[in-house]
Amino acid sequence: MPEQRPARRTPAMDALSQDTKSRILDAAESLFMEHGFEATSLRQLTAAASVNLAAVNYHFGTKEELFQAVLTRRLDPMNQERIDLLERYERQAGTRPLSCEKILSAMLIPALRLSRDERRGGKDFLRVLGRAYADPAPFIRNFLSAQYAEMISRFKDAFQKALPHLTKQELTWRLHFVMGALSYTLAGTDALKLMAQVIPHDKDNDEMLLERLAPFLAAGLKAPLGDTKKLELASGD
Repeated sequence: MPEQRPARRTPAMDALSQDTKSRILDAAESLFMEHGFEATSLRQLTAAASVNLAAVNYHFGTKEELFQAVLTRRLDPMNQERIDLLERYERQAGTRPLSCEKILSAMLIPALRLSRDERRGGKDFLRVLGRAYADPAPFIRNFLSAQYAEMISRFKDAFQKALPHLTKQELTWRLHFVMGALSYTLAGTDALKLMAQVIPHDKDNDEMLLERLAPFLAAGLKAPLGDTKKLELASGD
């Protein structure tokens, strides 16, 4: 018998495959936002996306890999925007170090742009990201660390020039707190309720958020070094 060759893929087949993949990602993003990673079942995913389990396995493999794909789809472009904006500010500054406020703007503005763009997940994706930060699963923490590594490295270099009084270790701690505060503020429903109470109706929520959050984060980054020995004595260690 003559050897049978696999059927050649057509543009229509590729488009259908991409549509299926996008539907799975959209459904997963919505379910992960609502229930979190652990509480979301593959049965829920297949029902929401109107696909069978084989389609999920074909495109993504495991549920862990699907969760990573949900994050990567939004995080990669946002983090690249952050790096591009930071580099633009650095070119404009020439040899002068950027201020903390300017560096934070390069970090915050792309996140705020994403929050306003429903085609890129909008605020729903930021809530997924907030859940991911709070999730205790080691694979999620390791994935986020790897996903943010390049962006954090670039911003850490910029902050080191702006804050020469901080050691590398102290700056690492403060950037950890910055990322935690940013993730909670953008993803947390409590923050959204607070904004609804205090923001004037004629003011854009994201604009007000940036105005309030940036000075708070900058103050923490620029704070003088504390006496860690006193803190250890006070805690009884």
